[in-house]
Amino acid sequence: MTEINSLPLFQVDSFADRPFVGNPAAVVPLEAWPSDPLLQSIAAENNLAETAFLVPAGDAHELRWFTPTVEVRLCGHATLAAAYVLVACLGHEAGAVRFDTRFSGRLTVTRDGDGRYWLDLPRHDCEPAAAPASLLEAMGAGPADVRAGPNWLLRFEREADVRALRPEMRLLAALPERGVIATAPGDDDGIDFVSRYFAPNFGVDEDPVTGSAHCMLAPYWAAELGKTALRARQISARGGELWCEPDGERVRVGGHAMLYLTGEIHLPSAANHRGAQRRTE
Repeated sequence: MTEINSLPLFQVDSFADRPFVGNPAAVVPLEAWPSDPLLQSIAAENNLAETAFLVPAGDAHELRWFTPTVEVRLCGHATLAAAYVLVACLGHEAGAVRFDTRFSGRLTVTRDGDGRYWLDLPRHDCEPAAAPASLLEAMGAGPADVRAGPNWLLRFEREADVRALRPEMRLLAALPERGVIATAPGDDDGIDFVSRYFAPNFGVDEDPVTGSAHCMLAPYWAAELGKTALRARQISARGGELWCEPDGERVRVGGHAMLYLTGEIHLPSAANHRGAQRRTE
């Protein structure tokens, strides 16, 4: 049995260069894996879009991400937050930070001279598709282009169209497996495209800034605009900025991060939490 009495907790604003913007993520460093129900309970209690859990593993850390309701296959902003915590808070050397993940393989994060963290993520291509009627009804507006990949990608003509969206979350929550990206060309100089991301079927109505969505957005807009280096803005209520560079089968996504709080999670022994134990698989 793994005794757990207290766990460190960090909350980081990812894709943010100042407080109270970007996407908040909780980061919980562990010495060994407890039970999955305990991980999910902590994520639900944190009630943030994502909680990242990491365990040392040789020259890397094993990394998993949980929303308040489910474990997810890939999360960009919580990966950035985990790298930030290791480098800025826990003394990891500021070279490459390596994460081994269950569903997305090895992810590497580096830091540049401007203080941006760069995530090396898998590229997600998308194909033209017919949107389900329920999706169009839920969005309440017709896109100019519809693509399907790990998420639905809906391209609109203008940034104002994306800002004006008020999706019916009940209908979106009934869509299986995919979140919904709404995107358009950016209005401001230097911003190539904007986006919003909705995933009520994963426990997150609207995500403030979504690194993993740019695994689809970056190659899509690179092809549309004929550019290999793009600057993006997610126009949620909090908002955040990202730099994107498609590179073969990978996408580099860069952004800043800010530490918001540190604390401790207090728990009784792991035996009281459905048999938490060191993971051996």
